[in-house]
Amino acid sequence: MKIFVTGASGFIGSAVVRELISAGHQVIGLARSEKSAQIIRDLGAEALIGDLEDLEILKYGTLQADAVIHIAFFHDFTQFAKATEMDKEAINAMGEALLGTNKPLIVTAGTLGLPLINGIITEESRSSGIPRSSETTALALAEKGINASVIRLAPSVHDKGDKGFVPFIIAQARKNGISAYPENGSNRWTAVHRLDAAKAFRLAAEKGIKGALYNVVGEYSIEIKSIATLISEKLNLPSASLSGDDLTAHFEWMSRFISFDSPAENVKTQKLLNWKPEQIGLLEDMKQNYF
Repeated sequence: MKIFVTGASGFIGSAVVRELISAGHQVIGLARSEKSAQIIRDLGAEALIGDLEDLEILKYGTLQADAVIHIAFFHDFTQFAKATEMDKEAINAMGEALLGTNKPLIVTAGTLGLPLINGIITEESRSSGIPRSSETTALALAEKGINASVIRLAPSVHDKGDKGFVPFIIAQARKNGISAYPENGSNRWTAVHRLDAAKAFRLAAEKGIKGALYNVVGEYSIEIKSIATLISEKLNLPSASLSGDDLTAHFEWMSRFISFDSPAENVKTQKLLNWKPEQIGLLEDMKQNYF
């Protein structure tokens, strides 16, 4: 297939492009700049200059392809409302271009904050559209007949070169002189290695199951305190529980996410995609590549 990938030059997107090309697909990657375009070309893909606010370019890229993988997101978390609105409009624009076809549209969402079912997030858990509306937007398109499905990524997609939540937690520990965690630190996150996530995106595009929700997690449950403890050991800093204003002051914009208890399983996802995580876990990856 020829696959249009937004976010193609990024940490996750570049791994997805490599995975697609290694499986024999052609890729058109959306690039915000000439620098990003060159990264995409170096991966062996075609570059299309544009960004998430350029809806006509998004439609053009969609029309050139047999499938779309939407990974790009406006990662200024201090303007999260703006980011989610841009994401929604971009998804709807690409969906509009796919009306009347059966071409797959794979939309990226997350497991963080989804409701628990019997103590864990499953593929049956449903997003309310808060804090991010990508999942609900994609499912609304599926109801209109568009072949949309959703990859729900773990909050930590890890590998060397990560610029996400975990590096920010490490940076705040360095900045503030303590490795902090919320309350008793027993709330749980999930993680997935970037290469395992890339395989899931490829398989979702190839299988094209309309309305499917995939929990792309490699590890079901990692206590936040265990992450803080490892950071404490590696940086030789004290570890401490924080709450209220102290928690907000330490984690800044991330304070709205750090307290979520979001363990998640991937049993149905493994069956639907014939996918199995194979890479190292988050804590081991942190020991090897994050300090």
